[in-house]
Amino acid sequence: MTGFFRKGRVIFCLVFCAAIMIVVYAKFFSLALGKQPAPRVRVPVVERGAIVDRNGKQLAVQTDFFHIGVTPSKIRSPETFSLLVAGTLEMDPAEIESKIRTATNPNFTYIKKKISRAQRDELQKILSESEFADFVKFDKIPGRIYPENSLASQLIGYMGDAGRGLSGIEYSQQSVLQPEPKPGETGTIHGDNIYLTIDADLQYKLEKIAKNAMETTMAENIMLIAANAVNGEILSYVSLPSANLNAYSFADKEETIDRPAVAAYEPGSVFKIFSVASFLDAGSITPDDSFLCDGIYQRKTNLGETITIKCLDHHGWINARTALKYSCNDALAQMSERMETNTFLSYIRKFGFGERTGVELPAETRGSVKNVNDRYWSARSKPTMSIGQEISVSALQMVQAATALANGGVPIQLTVIQRITDVDGNIKYIHKPQTKERVLNAASAQYLLSCMETTAKSGTGTRAALGDISIGVKTGTAQMADTVHGGYSDTDFLSNCMAIFPIEKPEIILYIVIEKAKGETYAGRIVAPVIAEAADEIIDHLGMTRNGAASLEHSGKITIKDNAPLALVPGRPMPNFLGRPKCDIIPLLETANIKITGEGWVVAQNPQPGMPYTENTEIELTFE
Repeated sequence: MTGFFRKGRVIFCLVFCAAIMIVVYAKFFSLALGKQPAPRVRVPVVERGAIVDRNGKQLAVQTDFFHIGVTPSKIRSPETFSLLVAGTLEMDPAEIESKIRTATNPNFTYIKKKISRAQRDELQKILSESEFADFVKFDKIPGRIYPENSLASQLIGYMGDAGRGLSGIEYSQQSVLQPEPKPGETGTIHGDNIYLTIDADLQYKLEKIAKNAMETTMAENIMLIAANAVNGEILSYVSLPSANLNAYSFADKEETIDRPAVAAYEPGSVFKIFSVASFLDAGSITPDDSFLCDGIYQRKTNLGETITIKCLDHHGWINARTALKYSCNDALAQMSERMETNTFLSYIRKFGFGERTGVELPAETRGSVKNVNDRYWSARSKPTMSIGQEISVSALQMVQAATALANGGVPIQLTVIQRITDVDGNIKYIHKPQTKERVLNAASAQYLLSCMETTAKSGTGTRAALGDISIGVKTGTAQMADTVHGGYSDTDFLSNCMAIFPIEKPEIILYIVIEKAKGETYAGRIVAPVIAEAADEIIDHLGMTRNGAASLEHSGKITIKDNAPLALVPGRPMPNFLGRPKCDIIPLLETANIKITGEGWVVAQNPQPGMPYTENTEIELTFE
């Protein structure tokens, strides 16, 4: 023992311990006196608000998706792994194997993005019993479920993988639906819920009518807008073709275009109602003035230029009412001669043409209204504009302008947002009608409505007549521009029709545009009947009173039996989904593997009611 504790060894041990102590104390003082690391800040979680229809039916709902990634260098048998997960991922095993073998980063690569929670749970169960469990990662990302698939898809819009809206209300109301966290904010931040003005059930019915019209006419696209004439709320917003929002990345470009807002076109003869309203209100014409239609309008300018506008018939001596009834180009052009050019352009702009309507949608077009200093202005421009050519408009602008006729000369601001609430249902915003600058006096507006009613009763719009409710219409068929050879196309036409009803006290404005129909193209023949069908659906859906309809006395009290909540419990029998609306199914989507087909209410289900339910059961529901 004494021999072991030699002096040299003791000194070495003491020096070594002292050195360690010096290092420890130096590190301690360095940390104590140095700059302290910033405390770890918890990033707040933002829950995106929902988009619902005016009655609360869910149209866009917050959910979670998952990206699945792997460490390629750790997957010893890509073939085995691919066969193991391919079924759940609904992918070809060869594709999965190829992604692993060709990955540029040996430490990580994604196999598939945006899988559902049910798929994630199934994969975790499968992988937990395999050698690959430690080499697979699931990244949770915020996502959206669109329960109604393509219903009003351009209006609702789409949220991308980065968690931000890319189109429609999802884009324009990004800050409302998903507010940015404020400095120092922690925990969960809830976005507000947006109630649209559309009625989803009415939207579904009108989209069905529009789809049938599109197929019947073999048209390339169709637009339909139904708006409340009194408060400017849009009840239905149809743009076909449309995209399935749950498969937006696979949609064609044509299916993603929000035509009512972004498409600018020449409206043709429908525009005549606004031209005549301007002429009459300014005192340039009177209801009793007559104009001779001999089938063609011709005028020579001081420069020797001859202006020629053809009419579809020889209407003889007619007044403004008859000119609208038969859609006479000759008479409208003659009327335009009586009005000073800048006054005419002023009226057009007061109606809202040449400016965005201000509806809550992105990328809205201004359309195009020329002025006398425009390089393309000519002596032909004013009479041509009066019949709806040499001017481009949007469907929203046409409906906005029609609100002036329906409200005694005062336009009403259009809107697609009815109210906004917080996560607890407290109202933060509710729409109130906003009037714009008066365009016409009340008498002029009333006269135009009566002219439109005449057109429905005995003019070009007779196929839009309803019989038991008064309706005013104006049809229009416009040649479209030939983008290849210039000028106007001989084969491509835009057919549209404006309707306002009831005439005595306007409640609804209905506007339909059919583009590039095959075969018959005259709006009075292909659009007017669709107006009648859609108007009938709107009247019945809203419960508007029809002439001669039976009436019953009622206490005013009704009892509605609430549907019992649905529950899926492993080991218990499958519930009966038949007759249930989609809103009853939505709470189950995050915890169960449910496949939905169609729209409306459940008419078929698989497995059948009463069958055993397990966590892995795939449920198929068919809606009509």
